[in-house]
Amino acid sequence: MNKRYVVRLTSVEREELQALVSKGTANARKIVHAQILLKVDADGPRWTDEQAAEAFNVHTSSVRFVRERFVFEGLQSALDRKKQVRPSRERKLDGAQEAKLLAIACGQPPEGRVRWTLRLLAGRMVELQVVDSLSHETVRQTLKKTS
Repeated sequence: MNKRYVVRLTSVEREELQALVSKGTANARKIVHAQILLKVDADGPRWTDEQAAEAFNVHTSSVRFVRERFVFEGLQSALDRKKQVRPSRERKLDGAQEAKLLAIACGQPPEGRVRWTLRLLAGRMVELQVVDSLSHETVRQTLKKTS
């Protein structure tokens, strides 16, 4: 099968990868990606994706993705972890809402209470229509982050 993304390492890149692999001080994923690039090099051993996947105990798609990132984005991108485009989950509170939460938490607790609890704070935020819903865990994380 013809390779869609052909890896051709320069001598400088090859030396850099060999140094990275031989030192063994980088994280394991980076070392495996370096080993994959060294083995699938068109001017070197020319391993297939299946051979590299078997040798380094990864999936063939991982080998293909390393090849693709090397061709399109360069050596460092192929070695490093791909940066997340956006957070996995959007934040529940923005800066203004966090400020409102802090203002409530620093104020007087409700009648008959000595102090604010996380659940009381979450309930008050919903009462004041700052947010539609809010869990006590979000309140805890926000207060921990800002204290």
